[in-house]
Amino acid sequence: MTSHPLSADRRRRRTWRRELYRIIFEADTPGGRLFDVALLWAIVISVTAVMLDSVHDIQIEYGDLLRTAEWILTGLFTIEYFLRLLSARRALRYAFSFFGVVDLLALLPTFLSFFIAGTHSLLVIRALRLLRIFRVLKLARYVGEAGMLARALQGSARKILIFLGVVLTIQLIVGALMFLIEGEESGFTSIPQSIYWAIVTMTTVGYGDVAPMTVPGKMLASLVMIVGYAIIAVPTGIVASEISERRKGQVTTRHCENCVREGHDTDARYCKFCGGSLDSH
Repeated sequence: MTSHPLSADRRRRRTWRRELYRIIFEADTPGGRLFDVALLWAIVISVTAVMLDSVHDIQIEYGDLLRTAEWILTGLFTIEYFLRLLSARRALRYAFSFFGVVDLLALLPTFLSFFIAGTHSLLVIRALRLLRIFRVLKLARYVGEAGMLARALQGSARKILIFLGVVLTIQLIVGALMFLIEGEESGFTSIPQSIYWAIVTMTTVGYGDVAPMTVPGKMLASLVMIVGYAIIAVPTGIVASEISERRKGQVTTRHCENCVREGHDTDARYCKFCGGSLDSH
């Protein structure tokens, strides 16, 4: 029994789209790695051209060349964007994903420069697309680590908020004490001004625009500086503890065609985010 010509043609289109999807969206194949490396170089050249075009002397001598190169690269990026929409099973899902929005925003400034002066410099947003380097350099596990860090921050949010509340209370008390000790003669003209000094001192920034002059004030300032060094380590410990509880195995660059998200475990058969099958890859 022979297959219907329409069904055979449909299968060919499906195979072609799936192969295009692997090349464009994933870096686990030679074609996908080559595509992403070429894309990264194009992004670097484009961002460099925009930055050089902002230098007056270079703009006068090479402005036309830089703008021509930018238009050529924008054309290539436009083709790449539409190929992503064409190959994605759910084009709208990709279009509204993080990288989909970034890819679109990377194109708009060039075309908007026809109507609004100054938008050309917004092309530096293409630097965000360099985040794809995590896939190209086989550092996909860092994609998972980024997600794990986000979950750790979310899990430790209440502890961090309590910690910040304690820090703000300390700064309020120190600011009030410094206002009483030093007064307007030393530049502490109000409690808010004194709290500003406490924040600058406790974070070890030390602008030096306001400084205590009396011995008690210097003693309090020394205590605040020491406390500042001790406080820096607290949120780090909170987040590190949360991360250690959420550490997971290595992940791959495989995308889920249903939700267009990556960072799945090496032996995963279903998407951890939407439950869609990964075997269709």
